[in-house]
Amino acid sequence: MKEYYFTSESVTEGHPDKICDQISDAILDDVLRQDKNGRVACETLVTRGLVFIAGEITTTGYVEIPQLVRNLLKEIGYVDKAYGFNYDASAIITAIQEQSPDIAQGVDTGGAGDQGMMFGFATRETPQLMPLPIMLAHSLVRRLAEVRKKGILRYLRPDGKSQVTVRYVDGKPVEVTAVVLSSQHDDDISQKKIYEDLKETVVEHVIPGDFLARDYRLFVNPTGRFVIGGPQADTGVTGRKIIVDTYGGFGRHGGGCFSGKDPTKVDRTASYFARYLAKNIVASGIADKCEIQLSYVIGQKQPVSVMVNMFETGKVSATRVVEIIRNNFDLSPSGMIKKLDLLRPIFLKTACYGHFGREEEEFTWERTDIADIFATML
Repeated sequence: MKEYYFTSESVTEGHPDKICDQISDAILDDVLRQDKNGRVACETLVTRGLVFIAGEITTTGYVEIPQLVRNLLKEIGYVDKAYGFNYDASAIITAIQEQSPDIAQGVDTGGAGDQGMMFGFATRETPQLMPLPIMLAHSLVRRLAEVRKKGILRYLRPDGKSQVTVRYVDGKPVEVTAVVLSSQHDDDISQKKIYEDLKETVVEHVIPGDFLARDYRLFVNPTGRFVIGGPQADTGVTGRKIIVDTYGGFGRHGGGCFSGKDPTKVDRTASYFARYLAKNIVASGIADKCEIQLSYVIGQKQPVSVMVNMFETGKVSATRVVEIIRNNFDLSPSGMIKKLDLLRPIFLKTACYGHFGREEEEFTWERTDIADIFATML
């Protein structure tokens, strides 16, 4: 038997980097509500008492950025000045310009807005055809936010992280051997109580008991204290959690982030479409694991390369799968946008808890409606 351990992490919606991702995508959504042809490349930085937003936005609409940001911060949970970062007491600075005409002339004709390579991945480990460690890590921080917002654990604050280690045998997940759960909290709560509460209401609520190793290790706020958190403790920037956003380290990553980028940006749309293809290939039964790479040149419509890797689990040749993809799908930015219906204000929801493995209606790239095209190859 071949044994190894794999670890993935996730973060809550109150994590500084995730605040930035959500702000950037909230601005994108507001543009798309007013102008489906709007162009957005929006970056956010947060630190103690400050939100700074910069980027390129071309639109016929108008976004009231300060009010949008304050509403979002309030929803996330930054409602107390004791947190060092507050929705109505933080400065908001913007530095927005229009998209470069040199870039626009390539995008306006249907070409890619930049060069680059994008990856999609799928595996038969979970019902969502995602790697198990990242799915568990997302579930932990989602539950962490839930117990905070519902008042189950009123002493919790918005910032938090999770990490999950899974033991694999012969390529299959067998058990969880370690869990890390860090949550910002009020000053007057003992570490012992936090440990016991999070173990019961979060870890054991999310991870089935029979899947936890008998001697699994649980680390709760490993330094022993997490009172100072969020932007008061760490500067956040859009696009710094790209592995959290994707597959938790399984599969490769092209390097480009998603949040704050409108659908003409292949960093986002081609990554979504590559996941769509990979998931449907696995769902079709022709492979148990699949990775797709698409690569683009600025101003050009079709990818210069398409790669399929089925990790020796494929029942047909990768060359044949590439031919099926090329012959059946329009891989231009406009073709992918149309197929996935992306010109909608759906992106704020993607900014937390992963862009993939989600079952909500907005996540069209998670559908398996083209699996039959690949199944005919069997």
